Amino acid sequence: MTTTSPPARRSDRAALRIALAGNPNAGKTTLFNRLTGSSAKVANHPGITVDIEEGRWALPARGVATLVDVPGAYSLSAHSSEERVAIAAIAGLPPCQRPNAVVVVADATELARHLYLVLQILELDLPSVLALTMVDRLERGGQDVDTDALSQALGVPVVRVCVHRDRGILELGRAIESVLAEGWRPAHRDPFPEPAPLHADVEAIAAAVPPDWHAQDPVRARALARWALLTSDEPDATSGLPPQLIAAAHARRTAAHAAGRDVDAEMIGARYAWIDERLRRFVRTAPGAGRTRSERVDDLLLHPVAGFTIFAALMTLVFQALFVGADPFIGWIEDGVAALAASVSGWLGDGLLRDFLVGGVIEGVGAVLVFLPQILLMFLFLGLLEDTGYMARIVFLMDRVMKSVGLHGRAFVPLMSGFACAVPAILATRTMERRRDRLLTMLVVPLMTCSARLPVYGLLIAALYPIGSERPLTQGLLMAAMYVFSVVVALAAAAVFGRTLLRGKQPPLVQQMPPYRLPNIGTVWKGMLRRAGVFVREAGTVILLCTIGMWALLSFPRELAPPVRGAFDAQRAEARAQAAEDPSDTTEARLVARLGAIDAEEEGARLRASWAGRLGHTLEPAIAPLGFDWEIGVGLIGAFAAREVFVSTMAIVYGLDGDQDETSVPLRVKLREQRRPDGTRVFTPRTILSLLVFFALACQCLSTLAAARRESGGYAWPLFMFGYMTVLAWVTSFVTYQGLGLLGVD
Repeated sequence: MTTTSPPARRSDRAALRIALAGNPNAGKTTLFNRLTGSSAKVANHPGITVDIEEGRWALPARGVATLVDVPGAYSLSAHSSEERVAIAAIAGLPPCQRPNAVVVVADATELARHLYLVLQILELDLPSVLALTMVDRLERGGQDVDTDALSQALGVPVVRVCVHRDRGILELGRAIESVLAEGWRPAHRDPFPEPAPLHADVEAIAAAVPPDWHAQDPVRARALARWALLTSDEPDATSGLPPQLIAAAHARRTAAHAAGRDVDAEMIGARYAWIDERLRRFVRTAPGAGRTRSERVDDLLLHPVAGFTIFAALMTLVFQALFVGADPFIGWIEDGVAALAASVSGWLGDGLLRDFLVGGVIEGVGAVLVFLPQILLMFLFLGLLEDTGYMARIVFLMDRVMKSVGLHGRAFVPLMSGFACAVPAILATRTMERRRDRLLTMLVVPLMTCSARLPVYGLLIAALYPIGSERPLTQGLLMAAMYVFSVVVALAAAAVFGRTLLRGKQPPLVQQMPPYRLPNIGTVWKGMLRRAGVFVREAGTVILLCTIGMWALLSFPRELAPPVRGAFDAQRAEARAQAAEDPSDTTEARLVARLGAIDAEEEGARLRASWAGRLGHTLEPAIAPLGFDWEIGVGLIGAFAAREVFVSTMAIVYGLDGDQDETSVPLRVKLREQRRPDGTRVFTPRTILSLLVFFALACQCLSTLAAARRESGGYAWPLFMFGYMTVLAWVTSFVTYQGLGLLGVD
């Protein structure tokens, strides 16, 4: 049906809204960035874009319009959060404003799959344009799309778009202006019938759609009825649609099931039957066209044995590169921090302000910032893997494993996000349809090795195996082992919770495999800098505040009790008296050494008497079976605010516990040199491995607990998360330390 709209007034142009919709990985966000000059996140798996992005699109003749980047969704079935947001943004459901037109983006290489969403959107009867991406890749495979036949069948203009070659951008703008000016609405010029029983169900459910949800538009009411019918498999389904609509749809589904009908098969089958019948007319294949290069590579990378082997070898090389490639830059930062500390120390002289700035701020925060090169490299490698299309293959490989432990396939997206930070990973659980799947994923996401653990791992592994040691690959292998360990424990925890607290079955994963491509260096670079910027901001805010707090706890009270201070003064007086009685050439050197040892003992006594020292001694009986002393206990206390604070706390502890002028000694070296009063090493291989295990499993992040409380809607699940992870960390660390002792490991 074609209608004519009056020409837009100047005031209408500013309010013009155009929705940009499509499947995940269709090139939608890349097109959005090109049209608006924005820099929204581009990725190769679903669940990246959950919120709505808006930008300004300069049309050729109508001026500037608001372009709305609708979250990517495989269908408008309102199962997941992005699908609910997509429905609201496209259909104009409260609180979203209805767009004037829709640009539907579809991947030409996966046209059959993408046309399902296209048909659902066209059912809304909005002025629409179909933008075909990846046409150049289709052509390289010996195929082509007949855009005229596709346009005639759908009843909307079809435009070929190639963003990286800047093709079709102007034509897309003109097509939108054309459908807006002519009121050209989609019309299936080819028959698209629904089975009679299904049509009766849709009409009955449409009567239950509230008027404020469809604004007296029967076409939109029937579209909402179809979505409700697909998502009302449970009477309390959380699809975001009105409860009375879900109740009406559930009643029709129940009646259909009793009559032996499969409503899902009828509705989905009708659309795919229409697509399959006409696909040969839309996509033409040249004679002799064979399998694509991506398909041939996938035979190896998706193999159940070779695929996992290649993935493990690749990640080991990546982790080894974190040490070898970042070590020179870490040394430069350590030298810079030491020079700054020495300069400030010499400028200020002795006093509380000097101790605060040097021991608290510079050395504390600097000890964390030295790991920025490793974090930059980590995000660089992850960005390259993501931009080449390999990350989607990892999702596919891991889905086989996750199904066996009760996790939904989409859980891999939050779990992978957990390698960066657990907070956005918990937010990414919104992409899953059922609360059971969201809670289960939320409980195990904090077990993934986030970037906050990387400084701790880097410090401890470097203390255990210095760069340049006789074992050149040990650092990378141990780092890779920690990441594998976190994944294995997360999957094991999911298997336990999925069979006890949160039982349920998992719907299948729908995952499109993008073609392999050269990474966009600009996109990878921006993503790396954005993620690293978050770390630097935390170092300048959260970590700084926590470091200052730990410095205060370690520095006060400033004075020792009079009897203790008097005992040290007596030792100094005795040393000077003995030196005066023996005026030999070496007396002065022995006196200096003796006084230095007394000063170190006094500083150690002052540290033990500090507020943090008292807390550490209180905690020591509980952590001694893990191989930790009270000083490590002080670091663990600070790490419960943020894991990185452990590094800065250790810098303060071992900076205060000894000669304050030794600022040039890196913290990783100080750890190797620490001795107990009996002369034994503090950080032995047993202790370091036990500490690594503890940090891998303990829930030491207040931000993670706050995000879990917000997403779960209460305190019960975050408290359970904190409790089970703390117990798991203690038990596993105990087994590690004591087990290595039984094996004779020092």
